[in-house]
Amino acid sequence: MQVAPERDATTAGRDGDVVLRTRGLSKRFGPRLAVDGLDLGVRRGRVYGFLGPNGSGKTTTIGMIFGLVRPDAGEVSLFGADALEPARILRRVGAVLEGPSYLPHLSARDNLRVFGLLSGGMPPARLDAVLELVGLTARAGDKVRTYSLGMKQRLAVAGALLHDPELLILDEPTNGLDPAGMREFRDLIRELPRAGKTVFVSSHLLGEVEQMCDDVGILKAGRLLTQGPVEQLLAAAGVLELRVTDADAAVHVLDALPWAGAVTRDGDRLTVEAPPERAADVSRALAERGIYLRELRAQENRLEDVFLHVTGEAADA
Repeated sequence: MQVAPERDATTAGRDGDVVLRTRGLSKRFGPRLAVDGLDLGVRRGRVYGFLGPNGSGKTTTIGMIFGLVRPDAGEVSLFGADALEPARILRRVGAVLEGPSYLPHLSARDNLRVFGLLSGGMPPARLDAVLELVGLTARAGDKVRTYSLGMKQRLAVAGALLHDPELLILDEPTNGLDPAGMREFRDLIRELPRAGKTVFVSSHLLGEVEQMCDDVGILKAGRLLTQGPVEQLLAAAGVLELRVTDADAAVHVLDALPWAGAVTRDGDRLTVEAPPERAADVSRALAERGIYLRELRAQENRLEDVFLHVTGEAADA
């Protein structure tokens, strides 16, 4: 599988497109290096999935982004400015950390009114707007204790959006949700860029990240192993399946291709690690040696394949 380490396609383009960047960010707790030289780039108007096993350093990184944890080395910039500088920079950021917060005996609207008072008050029109955005308008007058966990999580997002931030940071937002709640939350996150938001989501759930995110960074033991647009990472992890007229000879031909990865054989069926756009090159190389295709197709790739390759371990489904 050909996934380049330290891929930085996420940060391509003009620097002004990057709303959150870290450079060389590191943090040690005693002998344990929790975050190791982290270089992230989160582009405006995208959903970035920060993917890694529990204990890989995701929450520590978020703590350093908000200045809650002091880094030992490196820097964090938000919107091109030092994140630890004036509070006005952090006012452009919203967050849901450590699960949803709410007052269960109040309605969703009253909860938002209370949250708004902490920021100097919010006009009713703004409350209506965020309730509509998170899909809670019809239940806005109901007490929150009657809500499902998914609805409570959407209410927490509504609270984080009250002051109309440009960047929303979510730490493991789908933990504990049932499949229906996950689907509703995923749909909400996919809508936020259309409302002008950039979203940074930390998670260990591969399936959710693949369906929800435009870009992904994969973290293990505090180190960023790869990052880039999901589509590009999946394409780079391509596998071609083929059946040929002479499997023995084909193995030698495919092994000799400098851009191809591992070749495996099961009878007359072969697989070779190569992106789909190399299919014509595979066919040509075989034909030049008098070997002809009976079948050739690209294997459907999943983010799990990329994750397993770059981390060398299993991941939660």
